[in-house]
Amino acid sequence: MQLRVLSFVLAGGKGTRLYPLTKERAKPAVPFGGQYRIIDFVLSNLVNSGIHSIYVLIQFKSQSLLQHLRDGWEFSGILKDRYIIPVPAQMRSPGETWYRGTADAIFQNVNLIEQSDPHVVAVFGADHIYRMNIREMIEFHEQKRAQATVAAIPVPKEFASEFGVIEVAGDGRVIAFHEKNPDAPTMPGNPDMVLASMGNYIFSTGPLLKFLYEDSKMEKTSHDFGRDILPRWVSRGDVFAYDFQTNRIPGDPIGAPVYWRDVGNIDAYYEATMDLRMVTPALNLYNRQWPLRTASYDDPPPKFTFDEEGRRGSAVDSIVSAGSIFSGGMVRNSIIGRGVRIHTGSTVEDSIVFDNCDIGRRCKVRKAILDKNVHLAEDTVIGYDLEADKQKYHVTESGIVVVEGRRSRVQVSSIEV
Repeated sequence: MQLRVLSFVLAGGKGTRLYPLTKERAKPAVPFGGQYRIIDFVLSNLVNSGIHSIYVLIQFKSQSLLQHLRDGWEFSGILKDRYIIPVPAQMRSPGETWYRGTADAIFQNVNLIEQSDPHVVAVFGADHIYRMNIREMIEFHEQKRAQATVAAIPVPKEFASEFGVIEVAGDGRVIAFHEKNPDAPTMPGNPDMVLASMGNYIFSTGPLLKFLYEDSKMEKTSHDFGRDILPRWVSRGDVFAYDFQTNRIPGDPIGAPVYWRDVGNIDAYYEATMDLRMVTPALNLYNRQWPLRTASYDDPPPKFTFDEEGRRGSAVDSIVSAGSIFSGGMVRNSIIGRGVRIHTGSTVEDSIVFDNCDIGRRCKVRKAILDKNVHLAEDTVIGYDLEADKQKYHVTESGIVVVEGRRSRVQVSSIEV
């Protein structure tokens, strides 16, 4: 069966808990894993699943995200049904507001649905790190003849207050939604786990339009799928939960566990990123049948120079991105972005270094995140005296030091006069 699938990616989040990494960019534009951005995961999942008609809904501090979409995610104009188009708030609400909730974000772009007339609409967030074969979720939606399908993942009961929890029957039909309720019901047969919504949805077009228009006329609503529309929907239509644990990625070993991480704060972001350097990381970036796509740059390979005692360019248990040069510097257990320079006598340990940072001679950096374009003067020490670090940098309760960077230079064309 040929299904017309239209996808919306919700990429307008502020990401306030990731501050200061979100000081100059929206959360989906935050770098991850050396050369990627968080939004690359949802876009790669869609494209790898054969879904090529994609609108990216943007809002807060979107310039960095727009530049990344331009550099890495522009399709050719030859095939008209293949596009990734950023869409700002259309001000179609009665008060001509920005997006007021996930449902309002879709309603303000309801014309895009109506003029393309898809069979199903996929609404996915851009805030999480995960791999998902979305085609399987759509197949589940069609097999169940569902009107709405919600991707769900089991989480320990103690985290129920952090998620929208789904109460389901034995066949996966949704009975109720419990928004961030610590006393939410547990999964059938498993009293220690609750079924959490991942914020990813598949909707049949007709019922979706009906509920969007209905919600737009209501006063007592936050215009959100999880809080408002879906709780009303379950009593009037067929809503199912798709068990993310059943999802299988082509090219992965049989029985490989699924991967999904909420990187909503600095500590969670740090842990998810540092996991990549493990011998066998939970997130497989090396599956050629399911590539993680991103922008391509004309960077040279990384280079390690000098082999002298006390002046040896090297990296151990680390990921190093293109264009970086370790000129006598040592890196351990770290993730290094593009175009980073680490000079003689410096050591970087247990850290995440974004693009174009320059670490001067004899610097010592430990358990830190350096944002883009950070320049450390010679003999700078970070991560060894947290009280001193707090006077200059942002330090989390767990002791991660975040160093703010500088704005990247943007080239402007010139004319001869």
